[in-house]
Amino acid sequence: MATQVDAWSVAPQADGVVTFEDNKDGANHPYSDDEDALLDAEANGNWTPQEKALHEARIKAKAKRRLRRSSSRNSTSESLSESGEAAGGDPSALKGKVHNNDRKSRTGKGRGLPKKGGAGGKGVWGAAGMVYEVEEPDMQDPNYDESAQGDTVYETVVPEVEEKELEKMVNPIVQEYFEHGDTKEVEMLLKELNLGQHKYEVTSLAVSLSLEGKASHRELTSRLLSDLSGKMLSQSEMAHAFDKMLKELPDLILDTPEAPQMLGQFIARAIADHVLPMTFLDCYKGKVDCDHARVALDRAAVLLTMKREMVRLDNVWGVGGGLRPVKHLIKEMNLLLKEYLISGDISEAEHCLRDLEVPHFHHELVYEVVVMVLESKGDTATHMLMKLLQSLWKTGLITVDQMNRGFQRVYDELPEISLDVPHAHSIMETFVDLCFKESVITKQLRDACPSRGRKRFVSEGDGGLIKN
Repeated sequence: MATQVDAWSVAPQADGVVTFEDNKDGANHPYSDDEDALLDAEANGNWTPQEKALHEARIKAKAKRRLRRSSSRNSTSESLSESGEAAGGDPSALKGKVHNNDRKSRTGKGRGLPKKGGAGGKGVWGAAGMVYEVEEPDMQDPNYDESAQGDTVYETVVPEVEEKELEKMVNPIVQEYFEHGDTKEVEMLLKELNLGQHKYEVTSLAVSLSLEGKASHRELTSRLLSDLSGKMLSQSEMAHAFDKMLKELPDLILDTPEAPQMLGQFIARAIADHVLPMTFLDCYKGKVDCDHARVALDRAAVLLTMKREMVRLDNVWGVGGGLRPVKHLIKEMNLLLKEYLISGDISEAEHCLRDLEVPHFHHELVYEVVVMVLESKGDTATHMLMKLLQSLWKTGLITVDQMNRGFQRVYDELPEISLDVPHAHSIMETFVDLCFKESVITKQLRDACPSRGRKRFVSEGDGGLIKN
């Protein structure tokens, strides 16, 4: 038996077999004394089968404990991933490599739980029960997503118009307003501009342009100021603008000699329309050194005194252009012709016709001239009216279309006119021939003149034959 024990001690160790020398390491085990007794019994050949089986079971259990201790101390031990597969299953991996994504303790202690209870490491949720504050999104963050921040409100920022560019932007709007006359469109266009502190200059620019224009433009400007007052411009801003124009009168006179009188009419109309405060003129009493400004203020004071019982000075500009009613235009043309028959001044008649500013309505003047010729009793009025048409034709105030339209209107109404003027047809033929000889009308218009010639028969019993 002793020989057999020696052979065991020198024999090479097989995998998974524990020798007696290895068992000496477990001397601190509580069953080490029993094991020594079993070894002595085996050496004496006194082991029972039950003792031998118990001894083998203890050896296997000790071998498993030794394997677990060695694997926990080994830094290259395999760890299971979240999916249950081995994370270090690559056989070519270097031994001793530390996995950064391994959150388990590698000190050999603990139960394999996450470090710091899940609160440590980058990209983790933190410890259970931890409450985070609402973090505002950072626009400088590379991962910032603008579309994920909810509804985005975009505001258009319009820069304030500089004083140098104000005239270039406002003048086209005012000039276009003189064509269409829609104050609401002007208000909409001005609101799109960020005028800022220079908003009051819209008034001075509009008045300056109207001073260089016609009476109808000045009437439209007064209406524009009345509509903008209280919506875009206050009374103080209007007063500031007119005060500036009173100071600039010496420069305005260079282009418009009648600027002081016109500016006075603007002031009177603005006060009547409640665009300017009623005390505007009182602020300048005894404080005006400029003669031109004094003329403008005196003109405004006189108009307000004359029209003090009127709510508005609507006729301060004479209501020009197509804004006037048709009956008023017809009355003005009749007065024009009557004054011409009295004075015989063709240039004055042309000036009055231009001031009416209704070139599309000049056919009415031609109509009134022809009717006046039919109703006249002598040849003097006929020749004077023919010379007036001839002059207006040559200067271009009356076009071919307006001339033809005026004569054609008389042709169509000739049967009705003949009820009041029995010889209207013969007078009409004579006047048409005279106008054609003086090259006032065309041949086609002359041939279109209706004639009421008397039918002459051969005799009473000729059977109705007409004499050639």
